[in-house]
Amino acid sequence: MARVEGVGLGLRAPLVGDLMTRAPPSLRWVEVSPENHMGRGGFFERMLADARGRFPVVTHGLSLGLGDRVPPDPAFLRALRAFLESVGTPWHSDHLCFGAVDGAHLHDLLPMPFTRESVRAVVDRVRLLEDALSLPIAVENISWYAHPGDAEMSEADFLGEVLSRSDARLLLDVNNAFVNARNHGTDARDFLQRIPADRVVQIHVAGHFTGADGFRIDTHGEPVCAEVYELLEFALSRTGRVPVLLERDGDFPPFDELAAEVERLDAILQRASP
Repeated sequence: MARVEGVGLGLRAPLVGDLMTRAPPSLRWVEVSPENHMGRGGFFERMLADARGRFPVVTHGLSLGLGDRVPPDPAFLRALRAFLESVGTPWHSDHLCFGAVDGAHLHDLLPMPFTRESVRAVVDRVRLLEDALSLPIAVENISWYAHPGDAEMSEADFLGEVLSRSDARLLLDVNNAFVNARNHGTDARDFLQRIPADRVVQIHVAGHFTGADGFRIDTHGEPVCAEVYELLEFALSRTGRVPVLLERDGDFPPFDELAAEVERLDAILQRASP
């Protein structure tokens, strides 16, 4: 299992040519979503093989739905475990959300109620997944736009309860924390101060869309804004020098612009205490 440190970038088909030929020296690893590669050959198989030959790989899931109540399909878990073992990821992350109801997958990251019942459901699922995959599970805080029902605790307290009771790791998404704070009138720094920094194994940063009314939508399709860079620096002051991923999933700019973002992230990361 390769050591993962520094700044990473998501492995995306439009980027793979530049990644293989002119990635900046500060780009140290890539993040892969297994659902984009499992059971696929041809271009996707070659893309992954080329990336693995050059970079350490960390996996980030899209479909486990840590808040789902229906047990995951055992055949899928077996195939996922084989994939994770093949790429040598040190942990596997997925989103603190639900995405399926009555067997129907909704293909979205839907917010869970911040309740004790939800905490119990996530804890049970994280334990099941860690047993099935034989890897640490890292949960990611999502961006959310409306709370489903009455909250019994804050988002930070909900996340803290999940982490303390499940012994899970945390994939801290700084952009999601910023988007939620701006949309719901809370303080992103307060959120970061209240989460258990010692559980953070990885950080995500990304760009988001801001509407004319100021409402923000997490898109991964814009440059990282100045406030998110500042929030990252604050987060790293608490977590230490954990791996940081630049998420870009669409509206790809010229690769030189992405490389400049990677370099800026690396400079922030290097200023953080080890």
